[in-house]
Amino acid sequence: MSLTMAILMLVGMWLSVAAAMLWGVLRIVRRHSPHHQAQAPAKAPPVRRHAGVH
Repeated sequence: MSLTMAILMLVGMWLSVAAAMLWGVLRIVRRHSPHHQAQAPAKAPPVRRHAGVH
């Protein structure tokens, strides 16, 4: 393997690790942000049906 290929592989691996770490950090930040929690849909009350009524 030539020196150029080794350097390119190191740079490529560094970029892939950096992208994975950035994706993980952004995922955690999105999950714990107050904006995301405020947008959560409220649960609708369950529909109750009376016995014998169709």
